[in-house]
Amino acid sequence: MGLLTYSPGRTRVKICGLKTPADIDAAVAAGVDAVGFVFYPPSPRAVTPNIAAQLISRLPAGIDAVGLLVNPSEAEFKAIKAIAPITLWQFHGDESPEACASLADGQPWMKAARVGAGFAFDDFSIQYGLANAFLLDALVEGYGGGGVPFDWQGIPQTWVSANAHRVVLSGGLNAHNVGEALARLHPCAVDVSSGVESSRGIKDPMLMTEFIKAVRAADAQLAP
Repeated sequence: MGLLTYSPGRTRVKICGLKTPADIDAAVAAGVDAVGFVFYPPSPRAVTPNIAAQLISRLPAGIDAVGLLVNPSEAEFKAIKAIAPITLWQFHGDESPEACASLADGQPWMKAARVGAGFAFDDFSIQYGLANAFLLDALVEGYGGGGVPFDWQGIPQTWVSANAHRVVLSGGLNAHNVGEALARLHPCAVDVSSGVESSRGIKDPMLMTEFIKAVRAADAQLAP
């Protein structure tokens, strides 16, 4: 299990921005593979390391606890790592490949790509070649993900095929469009946050369940 266990025919699901025990319990009940904790204070979904640690303690074995950071200093990173037992790091700012690898210090990590017009996919995957995964998100103002979809047709099919085992698709996904995204790209995993919220920063258990059901339905439809 876990987010980056690549299994053709079974798309992994990460729900990001969880803040309460009820969020965790609902995500687990829905069948999530990973949950994300936002360590970026400007975000309405931000949590402290102490809260994250309490929430992670509710997770069954095999579900990844992902820590989302934006341009953290070494001191900030170490403070989080000392308290919250994160199993996968998600760098969502302008971190260099060297900074990502140094901070992760042997733990798995993924780098978010802010995909806009003319995004250089090959250059990105070469530059961040040591990453365990590439998270594709929309280019928006600010950091941390904007819940905005981007043009999936602009992703080169050859690049997706070569990197499918470590592509995590994000950006404006919901239960209504995730099936189309999976049919087009066949990523290893999908990442959702605002698409399972009743209002900004507030997760909805029913929407979480509907999203994962939509992913499983798409997997079944795409199976050979």
